[in-house]
Amino acid sequence: MKFIVVEGPIGVGKTTLTHKLAHTFGYDLLLEGANENPFLERFYNDQKQWALQTQLFFLLQRAEQLNDLRQNDLFEPVRVADFLIHKDRLFAGLTLADDEFSLYDKVYQHVISSVPKPDLVIYLQAPVDQLQQRIKKRAIACEQGISDDYLDRLSQAYVEFFLHYDETPLLIVNTEHLNLAESTRDYEKLVEYILSIRSGRHYFNPVAN
Repeated sequence: MKFIVVEGPIGVGKTTLTHKLAHTFGYDLLLEGANENPFLERFYNDQKQWALQTQLFFLLQRAEQLNDLRQNDLFEPVRVADFLIHKDRLFAGLTLADDEFSLYDKVYQHVISSVPKPDLVIYLQAPVDQLQQRIKKRAIACEQGISDDYLDRLSQAYVEFFLHYDETPLLIVNTEHLNLAESTRDYEKLVEYILSIRSGRHYFNPVAN
């Protein structure tokens, strides 16, 4: 596998897992750079006013990152990313008015056709209360006002998106009873499962001890 993507809602731990996989396997990192989006903090304070600018910036930023890999012939190294560009449309559907979404979707359809697809997508899930706990723990200022309602709608949108996703092999991981950031045992069990995947849809759903 030359290109692995880790995805999931805010606070689920996708960037943490991305870093750990990169360290374990010697992968190059490809990170979404949310802190580079000049509209993001304004979006969290006023979603209606700043949603379109925020979504278009993310879409174009991520498309540029992925296309740079192909154009510069740098796609040979193994890479792991903390974003799947196809999910950008999911966020847009949650936050944009109909006329804004129509404009966004024209841009999306134009840029999406040329980006490379991953060899494996790892989709992390967690209950909303755990997402909130993790958001509070990492203490990023602009995220502290995110509501349970928004996280619930986002989580449900992810479920719906991946229910129909068949572009690449997919591993769905329930992290409710996993501590991938701090438990070596949990992380090693997940890595072992990842290494067994060749194609299709898979589920990693540990129960509580």
